[in-house]
Amino acid sequence: MKNIILTLCIAVLFSCQNSAQTNKKQEAVINANPIEVPLKNGKAKAYFASGCFWCVEAIYEHIKGVSEVISGYSGGHTKNPTYEASNTGKTGHAEAVEVIYDPKVVSFETLVDVYFGSQNPTQVNGQGNDRGTQYRSIIFYQNEEQKQIILKKKETLAKKLNATIAAEVYPFQKFWAAETYHQNYERLHPNNSYIQNVSVPRLNRFKTKFPELLKEKH
Repeated sequence: MKNIILTLCIAVLFSCQNSAQTNKKQEAVINANPIEVPLKNGKAKAYFASGCFWCVEAIYEHIKGVSEVISGYSGGHTKNPTYEASNTGKTGHAEAVEVIYDPKVVSFETLVDVYFGSQNPTQVNGQGNDRGTQYRSIIFYQNEEQKQIILKKKETLAKKLNATIAAEVYPFQKFWAAETYHQNYERLHPNNSYIQNVSVPRLNRFKTKFPELLKEKH
């Protein structure tokens, strides 16, 4: 009898834990239909999360065909997220960037190559010492064509590295721009210790890997 009671208690305990770990709001985000952002003045938008947005913004700003990159939050279930709220890991959002680009100059496929090639693709929930779900890697698609591009490149990379690729693949829903002081942070704060020790080295590794994609002047 005691064994039966013990078994039931354990089953209930695990059931409660599993229930607590299941966030219905976040599941709805992951399973939603993607929202496609229309071209504006011939420019398209793409969305990526790959660790600290200061680093990712700086990388994409150096690519030919990219006119602007905005730091912000995406991938979560909370409306109007803030930096402080995002850092709790409870919003579901990750630090992300909005890349505004000319598809006649640079393709979405190339932006995906930059995404996977400018990070540690196997690190879960972070990049380097920036750790937590708010720093996790997410790549967003707006239609089936983009989704297939992402999935094929992810599969190819997994085979090449013989490892699991950490990036999650989400249908794009909404991008929330971050606070003004986060925008162009690498360019405006070159003497910041994080910029010097983390952002610049990551940017330089990207430049070395993709010299053919760089703007002549930045």
